[in-house]
Parts: sequence; C-alpha cells; structure tokens
Amino acid sequence: MFRKIAVAAGLMAAAIAGPAQAQDYPTKPIEFIVPWGPGGGSDTQMRLVAQGLAEETGQAVPVINMPGVGGNVGLAEFAKRPADGYTISQIHEGLLISNGTGITDLNWDSFMPIALVTSSPQYLTLSKNDNFSTFEEMVAYAKDHPGAVRAGVTLAGVPHLHMAMIEDAFGIQFSYVGYEGTGQRIRALVGGNIDVAIGDVSSAGQFVENGDLIFAAVGMPERTAEEPDVRTFKELGQDLDLAVTRGVVLPKGTPQDVADALEAHLEKVMQNEDVRTKIKNVGSEPVFLGQDAYKAYLGKLSDTVNRLVGKLAG
Repeated sequence: MFRKIAVAAGLMAAAIAGPAQAQDYPTKPIEFIVPWGPGGGSDTQMRLVAQGLAEETGQAVPVINMPGVGGNVGLAEFAKRPADGYTISQIHEGLLISNGTGITDLNWDSFMPIALVTSSPQYLTLSKNDNFSTFEEMVAYAKDHPGAVRAGVTLAGVPHLHMAMIEDAFGIQFSYVGYEGTGQRIRALVGGNIDVAIGDVSSAGQFVENGDLIFAAVGMPERTAEEPDVRTFKELGQDLDLAVTRGVVLPKGTPQDVADALEAHLEKVMQNEDVRTKIKNVGSEPVFLGQDAYKAYLGKLSDTVNRLVGKLAG
C-alpha cells in the first residue's frame, strides 16, 4: 500500500501516479522482456509462462525478445523501465556469470527476483571412448591424467560454470574446448573431438538412446523421470545443483505489494496442469520458488560463481 504522507493532496497525487494496488493488479497488459532470441529455451519456456499469466490475470502478456551479449542487452534495457509492475523480465545463471567475469555490472540483485519457475536438468555426458564409461572411471582417469579429459563448454557460460563445479567438487582438472552452443558441443562429443560435456535430454537424449553417448550423472536433487537410471551427483558423493533455472524479475524499486501480487499470480500459473505439461514437453521442469526462496538460491549461486570465477575467466 502507498506510504502515508502528511499532506492529503500528496497522498492523492501518489495514488493517481503510482501503480495499482495489489488487489487490482494488473489493470493493463504486462510486457515480458525475454533477453534471448526466438526459439531458444528461455523464449520457449517464458512464452508458456506468459500465456499462463495472461490466462490467470485476464491481461495480455506480450513477449518482447531483446537478444544480445548473452542476455545482457535486454536486461540493460529492462533495468531502465518504470518500476510499476507492468514490465517483467527473466534471468538465469548466465547473468551471474556475466557479472562475475566483468561482462556486465548488472547482477541478480540489480532487480527484484519474484519467482523461479522452470528448471532444466543438466547431465554430465560422456563420449564413447577407451578410457572411461562411468562417472567413477572418468574421475579416476582425470585424477591420474590431469588435464587429459577434454571438456566441451561455452567459455564463460553456464556449461563452463557447471564443469568448474564438478572439477572443484571432485578434485579433478579438465582441459576446455569452447563451442558456441549446446548443439555444437554434443556433435563434437558424438564425433569424439571431446570427452565430456554438459547436455540435456532434448540435445543428447537421442544419442544416449542410440548408444552413442552416456549420461553419467544428473545435477538434480533427485533422479529424473526421463532418465530414472542416471544417478544424481549427490548419490555420487557431492550435492551439486547443475540445472539451468529461469525466473521472473521486476525492476528494482517496484512496490512490494505489487511484487507480492505478481508472485501470487505466478504461483497459480505454475500450479496449472496445462502449463506444467507444456513445460515438461519442451524438456524442462515446472517449479516454483517465491521471492525469499529464490533470493536465497541466487545468493548461494552467486557465492559459487565468485569462488570459481578464476576458472571461468581463464
């Protein structure tokens, strides 16, 4: 609610100029800036969330794609938008890495995190090779031959962070080969140009099914329904969270009651079975963490990025 002020005229002006009260929000369309190009994971998943939010609120939620520099172009524009609840955006782990490596001054706390809504499980994926075929064999080989295991990553990107987390947790060392995207990495893995990579079901699942690749471990708290035989890193001795998580944010300074109202709407969206099914069908998991839990998650992730930033920048 609006903060009380002494002058009645000032109160009236604030009420007229300010955003709608929580019980009325939203009263007009909400623009959703997705800082990635059309057709990618963020765009696909956030369009499903936007559709659900439009149905939930009765207001249009048009998606505006603003790609460039790993999501940073769109987020820089979003940071300039009015803090009135009528422009929202999306972040994932890439923003924290971009900040840690000096690409952008923006970070997760440059915005108001409202809700984490999707999580895409990531798998440590092995090539078919003569040196190892299980996670334990890979770790043993890497310890005996530091730097000999070739890891395909997007340099200074989320897959690079995930590989650095594995290195750090299990006391091993990879040599890194840079690729622009997941598809390139997986093709290189199938071709034997690299030994390990981070993949997901949509990019690597068919190759695993065909026997060309091996899912050695999954970075989720529990085994996934899609790959129930693949062990978690926790089962392998280290509780690593290797997922690409996507969440909704507001501009910093948005009134708290508006933020709370948006959080409540998003919670209902993520309980919608149609939305949940569609998100699963594009290879991700529908989840919901509200403001406090999402901030705690991002804070923990930020600590990890800061600890491993030397590996990412190098």
